[in-house]
Amino acid sequence: MLELLINPIIVSVILLCILCLCRVNVLLALIVSAIVAGKIAGLHAGQIMDLFINGMGQNSETALSYILLGTFAAAMAHTGLADVLAKRIALLIKNNKFILLLILTLLACASQNLIPVHIAFIPVIIPPLLSVMNKLKLDRRAVACALAFGLVTPYIVLPAGFGLIFQRLLADNMSLNGMTINVTDVWKSVWFLGAGLLAGLLFAVFISYRKPREYENIEIKKERRRSLRFTGSHYITLLAAIATLAVQLWTKSLPLGALIGLTIIFGTRAINPEKMDILINEGIGLMGYVAFVMLVAAGFAGVLKATGGIDVLVNSLIPFMLGSKLVAAFLMLIVGLFITIGIGTSFGTIPILAVLFVPIFLHLGFNPMEAIIVFAAAAALGDAGSPASGTTLGPTAGLDADGQHNHIQDTCIPTFLHYNIPLILFALLAVIIF
Repeated sequence: MLELLINPIIVSVILLCILCLCRVNVLLALIVSAIVAGKIAGLHAGQIMDLFINGMGQNSETALSYILLGTFAAAMAHTGLADVLAKRIALLIKNNKFILLLILTLLACASQNLIPVHIAFIPVIIPPLLSVMNKLKLDRRAVACALAFGLVTPYIVLPAGFGLIFQRLLADNMSLNGMTINVTDVWKSVWFLGAGLLAGLLFAVFISYRKPREYENIEIKKERRRSLRFTGSHYITLLAAIATLAVQLWTKSLPLGALIGLTIIFGTRAINPEKMDILINEGIGLMGYVAFVMLVAAGFAGVLKATGGIDVLVNSLIPFMLGSKLVAAFLMLIVGLFITIGIGTSFGTIPILAVLFVPIFLHLGFNPMEAIIVFAAAAALGDAGSPASGTTLGPTAGLDADGQHNHIQDTCIPTFLHYNIPLILFALLAVIIF
């Protein structure tokens, strides 16, 4: 037990969570926690920072994807397409908050796969709709849960967009650690987790946050008057979005897809090329912080792996598993939750968990489907609910535009409860059924 209490992984992640809850900037919290983990493991400061910086490179593609997709989202907003969509949504809902929640959920799902802009659409689409939400007395915690569902479920379940990145990372890292898995094996298994997440969404919308909630009507900014009609630039922007998806599916590269989309928008002069610098700056403003958090999280993960605390943690847990796959799955899910909520990204967690879990899967005789479901659930656990996650940072960025939505109380806690609990339950159920 003492080994667990002084384990650098345990200590650093607990410290990270405490610092984040105390509203210390997540970047500083990650760096401080990495240094503490390294010092506990006996590393000197120079070694720790070298490991940290080298580890950041592991998420460089994801960070570049965020920046370019953020720029693409900014370009879409500049054409006025987002304004038109927001106004069309306002007309479609017909004073029905559930229709609004459905539309926002579908938009969030599309942002992961169909038009892979991730959370970049939220600060563009949501603020103009806040007055509509206020009129409907819609609890913004329900909106946060709807957006979180759309941000989490597609990357777990669907092998396209960010889902392709997640599933490929999962398959590759399991294979590297001794359990050969194909990407096709992943999406054939993880649909089961999607059912659990859907149950969490329905519970949040129709039970937890169904009651009306009052908000003040606070003016955010003067809206530009735009026609509701689609123009040539809007159609070109939609074409660019389709091209972005097609290139991404063909080349398996999100950055290249975003670059092609931007080329179409500027090449056809849907937006004047002279505004390119402005839009890139806007894109960095939208997604740059989240991208850098991902880089720093990868650096943190690199230090954790180098401490040697992972092996000790696994060896300490094995006696508690009692030779039972169900008990082992529960303990692995808790470990996954613990690490992911600290790091804030499921993508950065996968390499760490693979080193921990694959030996256990092989030792206890998990079949591939069981292993994939438990691994995917463990990696995704904590994404919804982590203060440092794009899944929580994104909804807050839009819903708090008027200063009436608390990041921890109104986004992190609701999404944590409604998605992490179903993921745990359905992963354990998979071990029993499959």
